[in-house]
Amino acid sequence: MIIGIPTEIMHGERRVAAIPETVATMVADGYEVLVEEKAGDGAFIPDEAYIGVGAEIVAEAADLYARADIILKVKEPQFNETYGCSEIDLMHPGQIIIAFLHPASPVNHDMIRKMAEKQITGLTLDGIPRISRAQNMDALTSMSTCAGYKGMLLAAEDLGIFMPQIFSAVGMIKPAQVLVIGAGVAGLQAIATAKRLGAVVSAVDIRPDAAEQAKSLGARLIETGVPTDLAVGTGGYARRLPSEWLQRERAVLQEAIKDKDIVFCSALVPSQKAPVLLTREMVAGMKPGSVIVDISIDQGGNCAVTQPGETIVENQITIHGIKNIPGMLPVSSTWLFARNCVNLLHYLTENKAIKLDRTDEITASILTTIDGAIVHEAALEAMNES
Repeated sequence: MIIGIPTEIMHGERRVAAIPETVATMVADGYEVLVEEKAGDGAFIPDEAYIGVGAEIVAEAADLYARADIILKVKEPQFNETYGCSEIDLMHPGQIIIAFLHPASPVNHDMIRKMAEKQITGLTLDGIPRISRAQNMDALTSMSTCAGYKGMLLAAEDLGIFMPQIFSAVGMIKPAQVLVIGAGVAGLQAIATAKRLGAVVSAVDIRPDAAEQAKSLGARLIETGVPTDLAVGTGGYARRLPSEWLQRERAVLQEAIKDKDIVFCSALVPSQKAPVLLTREMVAGMKPGSVIVDISIDQGGNCAVTQPGETIVENQITIHGIKNIPGMLPVSSTWLFARNCVNLLHYLTENKAIKLDRTDEITASILTTIDGAIVHEAALEAMNES
């Protein structure tokens, strides 16, 4: 079996799906590994480092896709300007792709349909269940750590005010007011980062345990009143709220965001479209100069105004919809991501080949397309709604 590691082609994406250490593990597991030329440059990994652990460097992406049985990459297939086609068009029936496919996100529906039509087997890394035996495969958690840290720094950079309280000879400047929506891994890291920068931080999460974790980091809690049985699902993750409770949560947030300088959006429902918590009208009511960072954009976004992959200014509010914030920390994020991927690959390997046991909880959670069909439940549900 041959594993192909292509160069990521999304604009600004500097991560790569493997580091020399993980390539060595793949080789030891019996795989042949192809790495596209200069694939590691963005993370400061030279081709020679891959060659030194047994990889073959391939000059052309088309050659790599044609030869590989398994494609291991970071982001979902993109449009390749060099070849004038999607990366899916470079793939072949029966090929396996392991990546962040985000199949429930509306912008990816056509891509997922195309993968199924081409008989490509897709395994999405955002579907890894957060159970103890899958922790070392959980790339979403690893990347959320990066996104929480770097996303808050992006917001701070766009502010026209200081983050901390400042005393000067002409008076005192009050600290920035920050609201973090969603106290998962990314949200907690955002809270910690904002606190280190000296801001006053508030947080909201419909799950009581997550809210308590935010409080333990020094955030002021904003209560939504959502009952626990509606808020918390399997494994302690947030559940999709009924429409009437979603409206109540929006009403709470509408008041909460009016005086905030930064709103950090990271509320997700596992393997489903992200809930829209900030409407266009709510954003219009924010202070001029405020900043929204919507890191949930890969799954549709928490803010109705967010543009996928873009940073826009509307009504003097800056709204970040950057889709590859972890890619702005290419060394640390690549190190984490590559280890998560090789652990998943090792888990799926039996007799030097990938075995997909659809009764296994981990496999069932990540399987997106197989045998010409879309099998990802949340993706199918989102497609039916669109």
